[in-house]
Amino acid sequence: MARNWLSMVVLGIVLASGFATARADEVRPCEPEKVATRYPGLAGKTIKIGEDGVSLPFNFRDPNNPEQIIGSDADLARAVFKCIGVPVEFVTGIWSGLLPAVAGGRIDIMWDVLYYTPERAKMVDFVLYSTMADRAITHKGNPKNLHSLDDLCGVKALAGLGTVEIVLLQNISDKCVAAGKPAMELNTFQDRSQAWQMIETGRVDIMLSNSVIATAITEQKPLLEAGFSFLPGIKVGVAVAKGQTELEQALADAISATEANGEMAKIYEHYKLDPAWIRSPDILTK
Repeated sequence: MARNWLSMVVLGIVLASGFATARADEVRPCEPEKVATRYPGLAGKTIKIGEDGVSLPFNFRDPNNPEQIIGSDADLARAVFKCIGVPVEFVTGIWSGLLPAVAGGRIDIMWDVLYYTPERAKMVDFVLYSTMADRAITHKGNPKNLHSLDDLCGVKALAGLGTVEIVLLQNISDKCVAAGKPAMELNTFQDRSQAWQMIETGRVDIMLSNSVIATAITEQKPLLEAGFSFLPGIKVGVAVAKGQTELEQALADAISATEANGEMAKIYEHYKLDPAWIRSPDILTK
């Protein structure tokens, strides 16, 4: 029974149906010299890309040049906009503030391992390009013996502010209470560097995060341990402000081109991501 209600929670948050999609019928090659005719509204612009700069290996500061953002998302964004034929500028900020910045027109896109949900799609449009999964992070040795979402009643849990994971945790906690079990103590963070310290010092028992980030950070921090996986098949995309249809189509075209010419797979492999996660782009508006 417990697994049934958890499945309903997961499906309700991540796999909601009823969204509209738009897909390119054929792959158009990179033709940056034709940007003025293919995407006239983008010609002469510099696209501002929002990232938090601390989401290893998706985007982070180059150890050899801290002024430069690198990572799979950053490198893919550069490749895609080179294909389109417009320059980019990376704007770093707190992760939870990037989506409102897109909706408010302060930046053009958010490209920072952003999960699609119908609720977020009320604020921005999505250009999907990948799938992903989530994973738990605990203190080394998993002292609370947490091996699935069914084990979380009564624990001190952590997730990012405004993320899919904090919504999932709240729903699970509510279900715990309804079943006569103790609620979770829910904690949020805005900066991932703060989150690791909260687990290391025992202020929280578990954190839910992207599976790749979880694996990467636990390889670097000996007091942390990557735990169970959950939420398979998450849709990951670029956030674009409502009404920016030309930018959305340019992104979809260029993502298709970088997928077709193998550049996208090379970027994934360089950062130890699975190229099998790559998906043909969809434009989701709701």
